[in-house]
Amino acid sequence: MQTTNTQLIDQLLLIIETTTASAKKFKELSTAQLNYKKSPETWSILECLEHLNLYGDFYLPEIQKQVLAAKNISGVLIVKSGVIGNYFANLMKVKNGEMKKMQSPKDKNPANSHLTVTTIDRFLKQQELLKSLILQSKKIDLTKTKTAISISSLIKLRLGDTFRFLVFHIERHMQQADKVLR
Repeated sequence: MQTTNTQLIDQLLLIIETTTASAKKFKELSTAQLNYKKSPETWSILECLEHLNLYGDFYLPEIQKQVLAAKNISGVLIVKSGVIGNYFANLMKVKNGEMKKMQSPKDKNPANSHLTVTTIDRFLKQQELLKSLILQSKKIDLTKTKTAISISSLIKLRLGDTFRFLVFHIERHMQQADKVLR
């Protein structure tokens, strides 16, 4: 994948607007609706959001650290995906309404947690921080700036790929939460 910073950032911000709007609508639901599960193996709306919160707890501080350390560059910046980063981002991407089924790491699996509406508030705060970090990244090199990943300290992804992975992951689980509501 190759694009400009501006195009990538615009695409990601559009997705964040949509996912934030969905989360705000969830606040209108009762606790029973938010915790409803079709079966014991599936996640409730709040479990979907808590899963995203757990990922945000790792990625947002890491991204913030790298964004603050990066130097601003002028001119048109090109974002190029790395092989691994592009793979992870595309793995998260919802294609034609379909998602590849995956197993969540144990430390990121909120199944059977006792969750309340504060889970939504936490998610919305994380969305605001993510949006702010993406906007701050307009003038930094999203290809040269690297971030650690949650599954291995040995692998670093390009910041553009990390943003794509994180935003596509949010979009994926917000669609999952919307499906629970329907």
